[in-house]
Amino acid sequence: MKHIFIIFITLISSFGFAQKTESPYLEILTPNAVIPLKSTKANVKISGNIAHVHIAQTYQNTGNIPIEAKYVFPLSTQAAVHKMQMTIGDRTINAKIFEKQEAQRVYDKALKEGKRAAKLDQHRPNVFQMNVGNIMKNDLVTIDIYYTEMLVPLAGNYEFVFPGVVGPRFTGENTSGETVFNQPYTEKGVGDTFNYNLDVQINAGIPIADVSSNTHNIKVHYPNTRKAEISLTSENKNPSNRDFILKYSMRGNEIQSGLLLYEENGEKFFAYMMEPPKASVNIKLTAKEYLFVVDVSGSMNGYPMEVSKKLLRNLLVNLPETDHYNILLFAGGSSVLAPEPLACTKENIQKGINFLTNERGGGGTRLLNALKTAYALPRMDKTSARSMVVITDGYVSVERKAFEMIEQNLGQANVFTFGIGSGVNRYLLEGMAKISNSETFIATEMNEANDVAEKFRNYIKSPLLTQIRIKAEGFDAYDVTPSSIPDVFASRPILVFGKYRGEAKGTLTITGQTGNGVFQKEFRVTDGMLSKDNEALRYLWARKKIERLDDYKRRFGDQTKHQVTQLGLKYNLVTQYTSFVAVDNEVVNKNGNRKTVKQPLPMPKNVNNSAVGAAASVKGKTFIKRKKRTKTAKTIADKLNEKATNWFRENYGKIIEKYLKTYDGIRVEVAKDGTIVKVEILINGSWITNEVLLERINLMDAHEVFDLGKKVTITIKK
Repeated sequence: MKHIFIIFITLISSFGFAQKTESPYLEILTPNAVIPLKSTKANVKISGNIAHVHIAQTYQNTGNIPIEAKYVFPLSTQAAVHKMQMTIGDRTINAKIFEKQEAQRVYDKALKEGKRAAKLDQHRPNVFQMNVGNIMKNDLVTIDIYYTEMLVPLAGNYEFVFPGVVGPRFTGENTSGETVFNQPYTEKGVGDTFNYNLDVQINAGIPIADVSSNTHNIKVHYPNTRKAEISLTSENKNPSNRDFILKYSMRGNEIQSGLLLYEENGEKFFAYMMEPPKASVNIKLTAKEYLFVVDVSGSMNGYPMEVSKKLLRNLLVNLPETDHYNILLFAGGSSVLAPEPLACTKENIQKGINFLTNERGGGGTRLLNALKTAYALPRMDKTSARSMVVITDGYVSVERKAFEMIEQNLGQANVFTFGIGSGVNRYLLEGMAKISNSETFIATEMNEANDVAEKFRNYIKSPLLTQIRIKAEGFDAYDVTPSSIPDVFASRPILVFGKYRGEAKGTLTITGQTGNGVFQKEFRVTDGMLSKDNEALRYLWARKKIERLDDYKRRFGDQTKHQVTQLGLKYNLVTQYTSFVAVDNEVVNKNGNRKTVKQPLPMPKNVNNSAVGAAASVKGKTFIKRKKRTKTAKTIADKLNEKATNWFRENYGKIIEKYLKTYDGIRVEVAKDGTIVKVEILINGSWITNEVLLERINLMDAHEVFDLGKKVTITIKK
């Protein structure tokens, strides 16, 4: 059946909000639409610790005019995207890697000449965009994408994540003007607009145990004890609206430590994974301080907020009374439980639980402002070790600014992150923890809150391996990444990538300091596995080096950009500065006219439509478009308030009436120059900031605007 899209703005469609602001918007799917993405299928092969992923995206044109399809989708933050192909009928075109601006030029030229073309760009390490141009009527165009990543176990358990959807992003703190997140979303509960399927094969080399998925219904077949074949069952409802997470372990929680080697065209690569030292049970626990920074924005409204409440409760009730804590809630603004950290007594823990209990979620996600406020809060004492625990879905677009703020405040706190939701922004969550040498934990469902809280408690109790050094003797290793190994908790192995010259012989020795004294482990290079099957190492080494140079840094010179660009071009990798382009030589659209269609994205599972409203928050200074200016005499407060209320009703009565059908009241703060700076809605006796309504009001033309002379707060109730 054909479909058409009707742009739908939450609550009030008549203002043309989405089109004016280039922000995310909701779509209602009705007959005669052109939905360009027909299907996406992933085939995953995990050999040892390396996952090889092949994605096939098939695009179609069910309309009558040529189209250009644009699709924004996520990949793993660790993905080394090294190959792309375009298939039309019986023709397959291999994509070439170009510097990003040159890629755009090649793509635009092909479309202007009437040729089919496809371009793959990276906007974040986990956010990519596919453009497929000149798709003719009844065309089927398949784009194949190939990437690899290294799977690193935590506490002996492996996890493979195939991201499903890029969630709507709040862009109110982003000043870069980027438009990649200006994508349409289907309403919550709307079925998948394309076919989605995924198959996984695990070839571990040692016996596999406990294959499971909490996100999807799966079928598992074991050809033998060392192999597993996983597929989705037909019971899955809308499987594309959430991340696919597969968990498994080895018998006895054995970690596949060892050395992998690969040689090609004079270059030699290695990857070494070392099992961490065993945790000691005789660890003396010291008093700790925790600052819980909890996202209560619009995208967290409903189910994610309930998961957050349960998670925070589980974290709090198990803290010893010698520890201290505080809570900061943030959305458009922020609020703090107590002026100073509270001791973790039963009475104080209950205060924290009550503080969050009535929170429903609403408004934008001003993460930078929340972090700034959190770092400024007083500590238990100057010598206390503070852990900042950030609980969020990560639906923001200011990742690098957040990384920079954490890096500038490394001495203030360790930053742990808890992702809440079915399709969280792992780049933000993993990056914040990585900068702080901490860890990320993800809770996709309510029943995971207990387990995730327990993982966190066990993690912070495990001993640190510090002052880590790697020494090569008789093995000419160079260009090793990371160049210096940060402190690690005992539940995560050490992983290094590098190159080497000469023969694969000699030893690699890891030394470090634990609570029990000096730790040392030696590995003979001749025991490593040199194989042509380890080709992924060249991509993984380059990707790891790119991560170190670029992923988590905001400020760097042209030399760094040049290095990353050259790595992308040499090793055929998509980066922030390099893109894949495939061009078919057949001319199919001589006049070059075409319609651009953005593929609608599914609303992430359990995320409410308010997430799109939160993402579409006002940018820059709040303003009113003034048509006519008159002045009123400065009178006593009640008369001024009465005049202000009458003026507000006359100019914004229709939008207020619609909101009052849903909420108990509206409170508006107007600055002395007539600028509306804050809007709150009344829900169950509590006033909650609503940045969506604030922007909608400020997008309207006021028929009459006057200087009030002083700040006025207007309250309108049912």
